[in-house]
Amino acid sequence: MPQSHVVDKSHYVLSMSASARPAVRVDPPSYVQLETADCFGDQIRGPADVDRGMDWEHINPATGPVYVAGAEPGDVLAIRVESIDIAEQGVMCTGGGFGVLGDTIEQTKWRFLPIRDGLALWDDQSSIPIAPMIGVIGVAPAREAVPCETPGPHGGNMDTRLIAEGAVVYLPVQVTGALLAVGDLHAAMGDGEVGVTGIEVSGSVVLHVGLRRDLALTDPLLENATSVTTIASARTLDEAAEAATRHMASLLHGRLGMPLHDAVMLMSAAGNLEVSQVVDPLKTARFVMPKLAYERSCGRLV
Repeated sequence: MPQSHVVDKSHYVLSMSASARPAVRVDPPSYVQLETADCFGDQIRGPADVDRGMDWEHINPATGPVYVAGAEPGDVLAIRVESIDIAEQGVMCTGGGFGVLGDTIEQTKWRFLPIRDGLALWDDQSSIPIAPMIGVIGVAPAREAVPCETPGPHGGNMDTRLIAEGAVVYLPVQVTGALLAVGDLHAAMGDGEVGVTGIEVSGSVVLHVGLRRDLALTDPLLENATSVTTIASARTLDEAAEAATRHMASLLHGRLGMPLHDAVMLMSAAGNLEVSQVVDPLKTARFVMPKLAYERSCGRLV
């Protein structure tokens, strides 16, 4: 039976780094429960905290890291999101130079949203259905440390709303032990995260952490009940979109033996190229391929 471990949010990193001291060591497969602060490090709980100000250097803390015994460069972590439990209040901000339209809103504006019965309460008349997800999930990069606010081949701040309960996130291991860290939960977030935040919340996640040695990856991959998704981050959205598309074509061609021209045509007919986020230091795109489009004739992709 897999082991179970708990890490509280006092154990966190602000950068994904090979030199980070592990908060816990696990032998895969294992269950890990990680308590997380929100993207503001739980500094902003109400209007009085806004008035006092915030340490902007303390952004996107990620709980961990988790040292995965036996994980070596070239392996892949297989991380199934078993559950996401969120707090009873979310917080959002925009403006002040942040977000796509941040230059049009002079001062940073804040909003606090109570969360009740599966809804984030916008005001007395309207609400937003919650869809909890993980914004930051990543491993240590092989070279220099990467701030938790930045996405990349190691994962990190991908802000991809498909990273939800039931999903399996595959991350290419880059250093011995992988050093997995998780944070930046959202009660809900729209694709693009155009205002620079989703509904930011603290909370707790339970992950099942396994190890794959039969899957060669250079970028994150995601699987859920209906689809397989390649995720890529780059300086521009065009570059990220092209990288996610190329990655999916390579998987269909290399792992399923599908002729490349057939893979590309199938992707064009049945796949979806989507935007995850456009507000982090790098932009993130994804290519979503429905399993029904290929499994019956070609078999499992991952």
